[in-house]
Amino acid sequence: VQLQASGGGLVQAGGSLRLSCTASGRTFNTYSMGWFRRAPVKEREFVAAISWSGGSTYYADYAKGRFTVSRDNAKNTVYLQMNSLKPEDTAAYFCAVGRTTPQTMGRFGRSDYWGQGTLVTVSS
Repeated sequence: VQLQASGGGLVQAGGSLRLSCTASGRTFNTYSMGWFRRAPVKEREFVAAISWSGGSTYYADYAKGRFTVSRDNAKNTVYLQMNSLKPEDTAAYFCAVGRTTPQTMGRFGRSDYWGQGTLVTVSS
């Protein structure tokens, strides 16, 4: 299984970015997909997750109202639209795929597969 993330880059505070992560190597029916991030000298933290159907989503408090997670099952791809970015959003963002609920992924960090990160840098 491979998870390939893209879309990171350098953006000014207040700007937007859209991250994508495509999964391959198996069928991901019933799997939730989500995003985590790790900032320099900080631990990994949850960002957002979405269920297989897309009917259930779960966000970290800091992401609510600014970030939107979505997915395209035909492409095995999960997206993270990030608006109103702040310098404290600077981190490596990586995706996760797990046979769990978005809430469990978010609360307990549970995932079956982890991708490599894409770097997001927000300048002030």
